[in-house]
This record gives sequence, C-alpha cells and structure tokens, in this order.
Amino acid sequence: MTDSTGEQTILQVQDLHKHFPLARSPGEVLARRPRRVVRAVDGVSFDLAAGDILALVGESGSGKTTVGMNVLGLQAPTHGRILLEGYDVAEWAHGRGPSLQGEAPAGTRLHLADLRRRQRILLLRRRAQMIFQDPYEALNPRQTVLDIVAEPLRIHRLGAGREEREERVRDAMEVCGLVPADHFWGRYPGELSGGQRQRVAIARALVLEPELLVADEPVSMLDVSIRADILNLLLELRRQRGITILYTTHDLATAGFFTDRMAVMYLGRIVELGPTAEVLSSPRHPYTQALISVVPVPNPRRRRRRTVLQGEIPNPSDVPPGCRFHPRCPLAIDDCRQVDPELREVAPGHHVACIRA
Repeated sequence: MTDSTGEQTILQVQDLHKHFPLARSPGEVLARRPRRVVRAVDGVSFDLAAGDILALVGESGSGKTTVGMNVLGLQAPTHGRILLEGYDVAEWAHGRGPSLQGEAPAGTRLHLADLRRRQRILLLRRRAQMIFQDPYEALNPRQTVLDIVAEPLRIHRLGAGREEREERVRDAMEVCGLVPADHFWGRYPGELSGGQRQRVAIARALVLEPELLVADEPVSMLDVSIRADILNLLLELRRQRGITILYTTHDLATAGFFTDRMAVMYLGRIVELGPTAEVLSSPRHPYTQALISVVPVPNPRRRRRRTVLQGEIPNPSDVPPGCRFHPRCPLAIDDCRQVDPELREVAPGHHVACIRA
C-alpha cells in the first residue's frame, strides 16, 4: 500500500481503542451499577511509511505501550483497526483469518484465511518484532546467547540446518555490534552488561528479518553513557535494512535524537503529531510545551521557562469531560471544559488537538 506521496505504507492505525473492564465491587453489583472501564487507548490514528521512525511520547499511563502491544497483536483492540502491510492485525492474530485492505504486498501470495491461527501468528511475528524495555528481564537467564538469538529460527523452522542457523545468528549479532559473535555464543545473560544484553535482544528480533520493530523504551533501563550507542544502532539498522520503527518513550531528548516524526500522547489520545524537529521547536499543544520545558538544555547559559503541571494524569476510568487535559492545563478556558477537540492540521504534516492552537 502507498500513501499520497507514493511511499509504501507499512502500518496504519485507524481509530484504535483499547478498554479494560474493571471488576465490580459487591456494592456496585447490588446497586446494579454499570461496569467501569479503563480507557487506556481512546481513539488513536496514525500511519507509518516504510523506513520511517515514529516516536510515541508521553507520561506513564498515556497509553503508548498499549498501542505497541496492539500493533503486535499481543492484545485485541476494543474498536478500530490496525493494518500491517494491508492486513488487519486483530483478525490475523485473534480472528478466523485476516482481511486484506487494498493491494497485497509485492510478492505476497498467501491465502491467510485458510491458515490455522498459530500459522497466522508466526507469519505476523516474521513481519513485526518487539524490543522490550528491560534487558535484564527480556532474556532467559538459563539460555546461552546462541540459544536466545537462534530460538526464533527454531520456532519458525527457518534454516536448512545447524550451520545455516548459526550463520544467520552470526549475521544478526555482528550487525548489532556483538563482534566476534562466537565470543558471545557460550555466555549467559548474567555475564553481560546491560548494553550487551539489549544488543542481544535486538539481534534476536532481527534474526527473522522483520519489516517493523516496536521498540518499547529500549534505552530507559540503560546507563546514559550507552544509550546513544543503542539509538545509533537502531539508526544504522534503518539505513542498512530499511526497517520501520515505532519507538515508545517518555524521554523527548532521545526521541528528538533519532526519530522522523513524533506523536505526543495524553490519557489515551494523541494531542500533537508532526515532524519531530517541528514539534520540538514549535510545540502547539500546552501539554507538549510543558514536556519540552523540563528537558535539560546542554548550554547552561540558555534557560527555559519551565511549565509545572499540577496534579497527576486523571484516572483513565473517569476521563474528564471536554478536553481531557483541561484540569492540568495552565491555559484552559471555559470552552475547554466542554469541547473535546479533534486533531486538526495547523501546518503541513503538523496536527494538534487544542481549540487554542
């Protein structure tokens, strides 16, 4: 599938909602009160072209990780659609078989509706992989590095024999800077540094040669000194292999370092979306402005006026009426308490959900 500019669109997220029902207390059951739901994601839409890197940024609880889980088919959307190379991910992973929207990807001749669910999930995993936040928890401490990186090949039954599988493992590890690969094969995760563990996790994802990587705060658990190395590695993977990356983070500094576009999320919705450089230099939403105001500035002579937000993100099971940011917004007016703003374009490719933008 291609967009209006002629670029191939890898991922389309269309009006995504993910709600989690809460258990009712005995009193609520007796009073016949309706079951409350946590609206973790509440109407998110964006496209991602081949080779692009999009950052989903926001505070904890904004819904960015839930979006990533739904993109990978690890959760089923409550409403909305996610199309990966034209195929509906939810039907692919949870339904009877995916439906194709638009043209089939080049070279694809799959009758996916005829495949069993496990086969469909394996095909999905070949196309989209995840890099988890915590490299200390993401790797099996009882497996060697060779076994960890080779495990996806075994699950997907790829590689004609042991030699071919080891060659693919070697290629993935060396691309990730684990050189020479043989030096790490017999080691266990406990013998590696945090940065080396994350490189092993990335190599494990790359060994299947996916088109899309979902990177869930991949550097937040690492020392500052090695964060740039991991981000540079992701950039190099994009340059060498054309991999598309969905990067979730609460750190605007790292997002600004290597992403093409940025989507700022608040309480389950995108409030600002646009080119990363433009969003950071000319933020239009008060929430984005507040986040940027607290990002450290390398030059001590330059000072930003900090915007301190009052209170915490409201409970997603009790979303405020009108603009959901208005209880914390320093610029809120009466209309903000009544009008629920939609994303609108304020500059080419730059969208904001604020009536005052």
